[in-house]
Amino acid sequence: MISNQILQTTIDGLKGITRIDLCVCETEGKVLATTFPDAEEYESSILAFVDSPADSQVIQGYQFFKVFDEHQLEYILLAKGGSDDAYMVGKLAAFQIQNLLVAYKERFDKDNFIKNLLLDNLLLVDIYNRAKKLHIETSVKRVVYIIETKHEKDVNALETVRSLFASKTKDFITAVDEKNIILVKEVKPTETYDDLEKTANMVLDMLNTEAMTKVHVAFGTVVGEIKEVSRSYKEAKMALDVGKIFYSDKNVIAYNKLGIGRLIYQLPIPLCKMFIREIFDGKSPDEFDDETLATINKFFENSLNVSETSRQLYIHRNTLVYRLDKLQKSTGLDLRIFEDAITFKIALMVVKYMKYMENSDF
Repeated sequence: MISNQILQTTIDGLKGITRIDLCVCETEGKVLATTFPDAEEYESSILAFVDSPADSQVIQGYQFFKVFDEHQLEYILLAKGGSDDAYMVGKLAAFQIQNLLVAYKERFDKDNFIKNLLLDNLLLVDIYNRAKKLHIETSVKRVVYIIETKHEKDVNALETVRSLFASKTKDFITAVDEKNIILVKEVKPTETYDDLEKTANMVLDMLNTEAMTKVHVAFGTVVGEIKEVSRSYKEAKMALDVGKIFYSDKNVIAYNKLGIGRLIYQLPIPLCKMFIREIFDGKSPDEFDDETLATINKFFENSLNVSETSRQLYIHRNTLVYRLDKLQKSTGLDLRIFEDAITFKIALMVVKYMKYMENSDF
């Protein structure tokens, strides 16, 4: 359960303090972590010690210790030397590793609980009973972040996120699939949604620089009870998808800023096709040439302002008017009229949504 890296760091630290060499092995004799070479030579001695009734023993100039996890033999620890000092350091090391086993088991139990909580796999009564047993506060404000990595099982990204929030005892980091890291974060009473977005950008920047990983970060709304955490998770998932469709230039997206994209995302595809067919008589609004689409997008960016749009496009005002007139003739929609502009904007978003769903795996 404990990674070899953690075991190695632990015995390296103890050796640095005590100057006693240490080694941690599996019960089959395989070396997991060591501070001295040729530890594999003691495999037969380890196997013999495992079968003996003693919890500690001096063999070939080494102190041997058994490390248990709830009466189950988990590791064999070797401390170099037959002196009382070596015995004391070995006992301390065994005690430290035993405590790590307890801590990691508790973390594993919490991780399991959070996963099932996010996926709605728990009854309401089980949520509160298990939270109480695991010493997890139930009435803390929380928000769920989803960090989508470019590569599956990105261990570096996961460890970087853990290091960022390791000191926060009310925050939880887990994963429910191959590409997404989930952060369930405590929200302080003074924190606003702007602060939550700053946290998302901090995670983004840290992963870009430390883990060299390109990611997308999405987060849901703040919930006040532990039973509502799954709702924030579902919102973050929707924000991730909607962001990819309508806000592909953004790497951080908040559920409460999805706007009309959130409504379109929940429309059934047949209804979308019917809408496009009725408005454009079977044509698709994204079939226009690049120049026309660039004109339309810039016109929307400038809130239907003809003068500002023509200035930014470096064209004469009359040229822009000509393009808009041409568009009106082909579609029957005049983008200078707010209602027609809204219809066209929604149509463009609906087409984006349909294309995304057609190209997605599900």
